[in-house]
Amino acid sequence: MSTNTTIYHNPRCGTSRTVLQHILDAGLKPTIVEYLKQPPSRPVLVGLINQAGLTPREAIRTKESLYTELGLDDAGVSDEALIDAMIDNPILINRPFVVTPLGTLLCRPAERVFEILPKK
Repeated sequence: MSTNTTIYHNPRCGTSRTVLQHILDAGLKPTIVEYLKQPPSRPVLVGLINQAGLTPREAIRTKESLYTELGLDDAGVSDEALIDAMIDNPILINRPFVVTPLGTLLCRPAERVFEILPKK
């Protein structure tokens, strides 16, 4: 079944691979955006974060060494600066974001994807 489902995917990430498999197991053929190769534009990234009900700080990968190297762990860093850092360094974007007609979520843990997949 073809749907308007998109996953912002990193094939090296176990959680991202699991979420993609859940989507495929649901019979969907998602658009797969390997965001490290095709980073989202600023408006798309801001839209994903907003649609998922997150703050930029909740959408950034705090476990990535670049996070501390860039001083992003300082609580005074603005949302705009965090977005700039994610645009300049897509590895800092947490994953996977999934967009379906039922909503947009950062699917961590992977089981969150079931909240926005069609019921069988």
